[in-house]
Amino acid sequence: MNQLYIGSICVSDIPKDKLTQAKNGKLYLNVDLWVNAEVDQYGNIGSVSVRQSKEDREAKVKKVYIGNFKESELKGPATPQQEALNDLPF
Repeated sequence: MNQLYIGSICVSDIPKDKLTQAKNGKLYLNVDLWVNAEVDQYGNIGSVSVRQSKEDREAKVKKVYIGNFKESELKGPATPQQEALNDLPF
C-alpha cells in the first residue's frame, strides 16, 4: 500500500560543507530518514538528519537534525495526479 508522508526541513541548519555538486551542476544533500516505533507528542513518526561521514561518526560529531515528518491525513482513493504518476513507464 502506498503511504504519503509530509514534513518540513530547516534549510538554515544544513551545513554548507555537506552539500555536494553533481556533474549536472545541481546541489545534493545526503540525508538519513528515521522512522520511530511510536508517534511523538507532535504527531511525528520520524526525523530527517544530515548523513554523517564515517569520519564524523568515528569522531562522534553531533548529528544535525533538519526536520520531522508524519503520515498524511489524506485518505481514500488516489487523486488524478497520483494516478498519473503511477502510470509512468519507469
